[in-house]
Amino acid sequence: MFTFVDSADDVIAVIGEHKITGADLGAVMDRLDAALAKHDKVHVLVETHAIDGFELSGLASYMKRALPLFGKLSRFGRVAVVADQAWIRALTRLESAILPSISYRVFESAQRDEALAWVKGETA
Repeated sequence: MFTFVDSADDVIAVIGEHKITGADLGAVMDRLDAALAKHDKVHVLVETHAIDGFELSGLASYMKRALPLFGKLSRFGRVAVVADQAWIRALTRLESAILPSISYRVFESAQRDEALAWVKGETA
């Protein structure tokens, strides 16, 4: 389940917990499309708590919408992932290595405020 956090127009901030559904991924894509329509750069904060699964039935629809974003990678600025689960931090570091043009940082839950400030561009 995803919950959106109020943030600046050019920042997508979301908290994910438990099972992530196709509807959750669709809502993120809707927000991302709207932000990209208004801004040259979009920044993302993803905070996770106890992710225990993904709904596979929604993955195909998400991938159909997400794949065209590879042509827009230069429009992504700072991406912060806040997670206590080591496997999520590891996957984020792998994604960061695959997409070096995007500025990624990984944080633990105790660093959430620092992560949000960094995504907003308030800290170096």
